[in-house]
Amino acid sequence: MRRVKLSVVCTSLVATTLLLVGCNTTPVDKTANMSPNALYADAKDEMSSGQWEKAVPLLEKLEAKAAGTPLAQQAQLDKAYAHYKAAEPALALATLDRFMRLHPASPAMDYALYLKGITTFNDNLGVFSSFTRQDLAERDQKAAKESFESFKELVARFPDSRYAPDAQQRMGYIVNSLAQYEVYVARYYFKRGAYLAAINRAQLTVADYRDVPATEEALFIIYKSYEALGLAQLRDDSKRVLEKNYPNSEFLVRGYRPNTDPWWKIW
Repeated sequence: MRRVKLSVVCTSLVATTLLLVGCNTTPVDKTANMSPNALYADAKDEMSSGQWEKAVPLLEKLEAKAAGTPLAQQAQLDKAYAHYKAAEPALALATLDRFMRLHPASPAMDYALYLKGITTFNDNLGVFSSFTRQDLAERDQKAAKESFESFKELVARFPDSRYAPDAQQRMGYIVNSLAQYEVYVARYYFKRGAYLAAINRAQLTVADYRDVPATEEALFIIYKSYEALGLAQLRDDSKRVLEKNYPNSEFLVRGYRPNTDPWWKIW
């Protein structure tokens, strides 16, 4: 009888011990005792192999461990870049805004502005662009305008920055895109017979943007819209403006550019 009781007690103790061991088992943080330089090396390795999601927590730990040092600032910038590459623009922008707020005099401010610009620039239009053939001008332009402001600040504050030439090229593309967007909307209205709306939108391009390709089509939309409304004087005036500014315009010869459909013909 004693042997049975002793066996039961021993079994109970073993089970309790195993249960306690199981409850106390927690994941081991292998980075806890790593130096900042070692953390940064591991984060760079993850980034080099495209493992952006794995790099982010390493950079966050590095930022905390190296707080107040240039390495912590570099960790913030690298984390923003990792978020950008991982298609997490909101997190990238939040990280960059925090960096610029905390380090307004940082020597890396030009890079921060450049990264903020390209994060909102989104020149690849997402993974579906190759299927939809969607042009940047057909998308919402809020991000394009924010991107332009970042590049503009970069060029103004750091004209000698290594990022300034590329920023200027992207600014030119954005300006053309914004102008083309107004033309795209004007064309949309024209196709639906909303000629006054088409005129108003096309005039925005003419008034707000100079020396951009979209101006030619904007003037043509104004001309064709007045023609559709039966306003002969305004039609002739707008046609003269088009002829003066674009004497060799394909719109005047064909009514559209080569290799495009004559969108103004509704039939």
